[in-house]
Amino acid sequence: MHPFEASFQEVLADPERFVSVVFSSLVSEFLFLPKGDGFVDYPTFEAGYEYLKQATGSFQNITPDTILPAVLQHPIVIIVLRTMLGFTPPEWAYITAQRSGADLSQGFVRNLDRRVRMRPEASIRQDGLTFERLKPMISVACELLNEGAPATDADKIHRLTKADTLEGATSIRTMANIGAPYAMLLYERFLGRPFAGHRDSVSELVGDSLEAAIDEVLTKAGISYQKTKRAERVPGFDQAPDFIVPDAFSPKVVIEAKLTEDDGTARDKVTRVQHLGSLSTKDVPVDQPPRFEVVACIAGRGFAVRREDMKKLLLATRGKVFTLKTLDKLVDHSELKNYRTK
Repeated sequence: MHPFEASFQEVLADPERFVSVVFSSLVSEFLFLPKGDGFVDYPTFEAGYEYLKQATGSFQNITPDTILPAVLQHPIVIIVLRTMLGFTPPEWAYITAQRSGADLSQGFVRNLDRRVRMRPEASIRQDGLTFERLKPMISVACELLNEGAPATDADKIHRLTKADTLEGATSIRTMANIGAPYAMLLYERFLGRPFAGHRDSVSELVGDSLEAAIDEVLTKAGISYQKTKRAERVPGFDQAPDFIVPDAFSPKVVIEAKLTEDDGTARDKVTRVQHLGSLSTKDVPVDQPPRFEVVACIAGRGFAVRREDMKKLLLATRGKVFTLKTLDKLVDHSELKNYRTK
């Protein structure tokens, strides 16, 4: 028996049993990530690496004069160059402004980076504001790559203390010429600590998969609902739930869609649901039902780590905890059934 199929008294009497049942239905898709807009595949990245390698004579001449023309003709070189530095777009903007005094906003570099990832084949004109801002970016990048990592205090490490940049251009040439697949190393760095850079960039898409599944269930049942936007303000809620049935003016069921692969984050999400549970019973007599029903739809291995957290989630929702495996039972085993029209 799933907790949403039991009475709240049954959940209270034996929460450990129902924690195990929820754990058994949790699945994780952490091995699969959506590509999202602007995903750079390896052939595209590797082509950018080869453009840069050819332009610099196998990294013999890491100068603005050799690299800037390559960037204009093949903008994907920007992504390769940033990856060699090991910087995020805002970090590159900051260090450029600091070193050159150029009026360069982090927003500009972030937008340029995205534009290149979206259209890596679209060349950049040798005039205009973009070109003028690119010049100090490339110049500072060349300085850093040629300098390498300076000596630091014993309790610190410099960001350029990497196999390919430790000794400046010499290290780069060594990596490119010793037979190691330098382009692949850079590509994996571009994606981030096992794909974390890319995972962060598509985090909303990962969460959207769960919300899309809830959307489908509610729509199929012909249920009126309001789906809130990020940071949207809803009267009566200091933090808006993900779904409100039938609407925010008369909430009868609120649904929180939570996906996490990290147990620390899972704890924060449980706390959020607990807060909604408290709101539902605020100023309500003990012998009366809550003002609205709180439902949690969860996914990801993060929720399957701490039993105490799952127990809190079950109590806050009075057993109304659903996973992707049990989402087909969402309507029939909650107050949503009262709003079904199909």
